[in-house]
Amino acid sequence: MDSVFSDRISDVPKSFIREILKTTINKDVISFAGGLPNRELFPIAEIKDAASKVLDSFGGEVLQYSTTEGYLPLRQWIVERYRTRAGVKVDVDDILITTGSQQGLDLIGKTLLNESDHAGIEEPGYLGAIQAFSLYRPVFEPVRLDFSGLDTEALARALKRAPLKIIYTVPNFQNPSGISHTDENRDEVARLLGPTRTFLVEDNPYGELRFSGRETRSYHTRMPENTILLGSFSKIFVPSFRIGWIAAPRALTEKLVIAKQASDLHTNYFAQRVLYQYLEDNDIDAHIEKIRERYRRQRDAMIGAIGRHFPEEVRCSNPDGGMFLWAILPEGVSALEVFDSAIRRNVAFVPGDPFYVGKTGVNTMRLNFSCVDEATIEVGIERLGGILKECCASAG
Repeated sequence: MDSVFSDRISDVPKSFIREILKTTINKDVISFAGGLPNRELFPIAEIKDAASKVLDSFGGEVLQYSTTEGYLPLRQWIVERYRTRAGVKVDVDDILITTGSQQGLDLIGKTLLNESDHAGIEEPGYLGAIQAFSLYRPVFEPVRLDFSGLDTEALARALKRAPLKIIYTVPNFQNPSGISHTDENRDEVARLLGPTRTFLVEDNPYGELRFSGRETRSYHTRMPENTILLGSFSKIFVPSFRIGWIAAPRALTEKLVIAKQASDLHTNYFAQRVLYQYLEDNDIDAHIEKIRERYRRQRDAMIGAIGRHFPEEVRCSNPDGGMFLWAILPEGVSALEVFDSAIRRNVAFVPGDPFYVGKTGVNTMRLNFSCVDEATIEVGIERLGGILKECCASAG
């Protein structure tokens, strides 16, 4: 039967995380494995009001086909948000509304990557990007991530080996690590990429979720002609609407529009209109502040519990925002083996393996804090800490 499938799809593995989540359905499992926004923070009443107003005011218009580029007032809102919040100057014609930022990754791969082209990706990197780009069969060039950002010496070596078509990064509160690139790191990355024809794909789904530290400047402010921006409303509004966007140089945007027309014609128009109505009628910044405050408390609870219960030799990131932190176990300790023990004791996390290209048995793990209350975090981290102490002792 395998012979009927394309080589392209056969090369792409299942989502490791989706498979793990099947093991956490049991209500007794304390799960730090998901990457979901906290559903308690969804603005349900406001969405209901916005949907009713859109249907009452515009009727059949909002249920009709629409333009590929997306609803113009929503794109204008994004342009203004970039200008006022990030100091980024883009034109409305540079914005393409996508079906989540995941579609943005697919369209970028479809538009830019030929088989065997070289594509840079953070290590560890976002699993969804690895999956999306794998369909186009590039040669991945992993660039190690440390606690200040991309390893610029590794990036320089990758650029010398072969021209990179793209390099993909989540520079703010990265998934999986929670790490953010410092401004100094971004300066050096921009210095290396500036003379090249490499596009830096800056995916920023968590950038609005900062709850400590100082703001950093987008790569776009340093090299606008080399930067493709990806954004999403999933983490600051609701994920089920699947509304994201790409902001890219004009010539590339024109090609991306063609790729999207071949894919799905346009993103859900009704959802775009409801979202825009919500933005018109409500203070999105006040809503984001509620999310920040909740996630800050949950991060603090997890960092505190880790300090009390994890063995000293385990190192962890302490993110200034987002939804994740990253644990590095001692050499010789496999996170997959820790996971097997953890599941038997009803606690779950994501082992680091799926966030690497061509590596297995790694000693890293992702912990999510956005969907677990403080008391449960304490219980789960204490449970996981006991398992880690046992595994570290066995390896030592």
